[in-house]
Amino acid sequence: MPKIDWKSLGFGFSDVNCHIRYTWKDGKWSKPKFVKKPFISMHIGASCLHYGQECFEGMKAFRQKNGKVVIFRPEENAKRMFRTAERCVMPPVPVEMFVEAAEKVVKANIEFVPPYGTGGSLYIRPLLIGTGPQIGVAPAHEYTFIMMVMPVGAYYKGGLKPVRACILDHWDRAAPHGMGDVKVGGNYAASLFAHEKAKHDGWPVELYLDAKTHKYVEEFSTSNFLAITKNGTYVTPDSCSVLPSVTNMSLKQVAADLGWKVECRKVRYEEIKDFAEVAACGTAVVVTPVWEITRGDEVIRISDPKKPGKGLQKLFDTVQGIQYGRIKDIHGWCHEVK
Repeated sequence: MPKIDWKSLGFGFSDVNCHIRYTWKDGKWSKPKFVKKPFISMHIGASCLHYGQECFEGMKAFRQKNGKVVIFRPEENAKRMFRTAERCVMPPVPVEMFVEAAEKVVKANIEFVPPYGTGGSLYIRPLLIGTGPQIGVAPAHEYTFIMMVMPVGAYYKGGLKPVRACILDHWDRAAPHGMGDVKVGGNYAASLFAHEKAKHDGWPVELYLDAKTHKYVEEFSTSNFLAITKNGTYVTPDSCSVLPSVTNMSLKQVAADLGWKVECRKVRYEEIKDFAEVAACGTAVVVTPVWEITRGDEVIRISDPKKPGKGLQKLFDTVQGIQYGRIKDIHGWCHEVK
């Protein structure tokens, strides 16, 4: 076993045994290759460098209470990357190949999956990039698919911690009918300036409204938006500019399993003040409670700044319970690595 202080793990890159790599050329994917060094050599004219031909995913593997190692819903990440690749005119990674790659790379680094009880997990980052040279604006003729892993700790040590958020009306994350619904690096690059400004001014996260009218809630900079109404309804925005989050998908199902009403619809900005609980949701933390949202001179106080609401805590505990094997996985979300 590697000498790691599991309790002190953060969320960042660290060296492991290897990553797994495939190359697409002449119309087909190569066989997988395990690569030790965390570097890649490519042509300076690679289409990913000039025209943004790239996409990625994020998911996790967990060591469960019974000792099994499982990957949480890899098929859904595979389907999403498949759609993104098609949108970016890249050769899609077949779902079966994607899941097999995840199994292989986790198994090859099995000792880096944090022990049960530490709150940690093995973060998995699949990456698809155009590596063939292309100086004219056109798709490349060669692509590389990489899946890397790294052990990460619990995002919030000691329990969920509510945060403040802001809305910055001078910046948008994604254009209407643009690329907001697929997981490409350009969406994150578009939000970096506003994100750094928000952090500098004291807000850990910023919330984006629709780019066309700035009347409807869309999503946070790196996560989907969800809210719980005073009557216990789970609400999340419906927009063609929002990334379909696997975590949000899971939370909606959990909410339905708990007997809650679930609504995926347009959410007007004015509704925020009437919600009982608000959160950002994503792979890194599952849910991040948001207790206050500021827009210009308007400050909307939503919930207790010191503790998450009961609804969000229940959702978090249920998803984590399934991931770590404390709660029965009735939907078959946990893919065992044998």
